[in-house]
Amino acid sequence: MMSFRRGVIRMGALVALSLGLLSACTVVEESGPRPPRPRPSSPQMCTMEYDPVCGQRGGDRQTFSNACQARADGYRIVGRGECRRERPEPDRDRPQVCTREYDPVCARKGRREQTFANACTARADGFQVIGRGECRRSDSRPDDTGMRPDRDPDRRPQMCTMEYDPVCARQGRRERTFANACSAKAEGFRVTGAGSCR
Repeated sequence: MMSFRRGVIRMGALVALSLGLLSACTVVEESGPRPPRPRPSSPQMCTMEYDPVCGQRGGDRQTFSNACQARADGYRIVGRGECRRERPEPDRDRPQVCTREYDPVCARKGRREQTFANACTARADGFQVIGRGECRRSDSRPDDTGMRPDRDPDRRPQMCTMEYDPVCARQGRRERTFANACSAKAEGFRVTGAGSCR
C-alpha cells in the first residue's frame, strides 16, 4: 500500500510540474509576411502534362512544366505560361554569336537606318530593330514603270536566292551590307568585298 501511495504522490507531482510549465507558455500570432512554405517531406507524384507555369520562391523565378511540379519544388505560382525574362543588353566587349538565317529586318541607330540579315546581327552592331523586312528608302520607291530609280532602266528585275553569304557593296557614296552578291547587284550596288561592311 505504501508503494501505491508513493506512486500516486509522484504522479501528482509530475502533473503539477507539467501544468506549471504549460501555463508559462504563450502563443504569439504575427500578421506579417509568412516564411516560404517548406518543401513537402515526402515525394509528390505529378503528371507529365505540359501546361507551363511561372513559379517564384524568394527572388528566384523559374518555368515549370505544370503547377504540380512547381508546388512540389516549393515554388508559388505567379503566372500561366513561361516566365518572361528581361533581355539583358548585349555585352559590348564580347562578340555576339548570330545565326546565318536570312530573315531581314530594318534597324536604326541614331538617325541611320539599315537593313540586316536578321535581328541578331542588327543588335550585335548596336542597332535597334524597328521593323521586319528591308528598310524602305524614299529614293528607292518604284516609279510608274515598276523599276527603282537607282537601277538601270534597261535591266529587268533580278530574282535572287535567300542564301546568306554577306557582301559589302557600294553605290556612289553609300555603302551597305547585303545578304548575297545577287541581292546587291539587283539593287544597283557594286560588290566591294566579302563579309559585312565595317
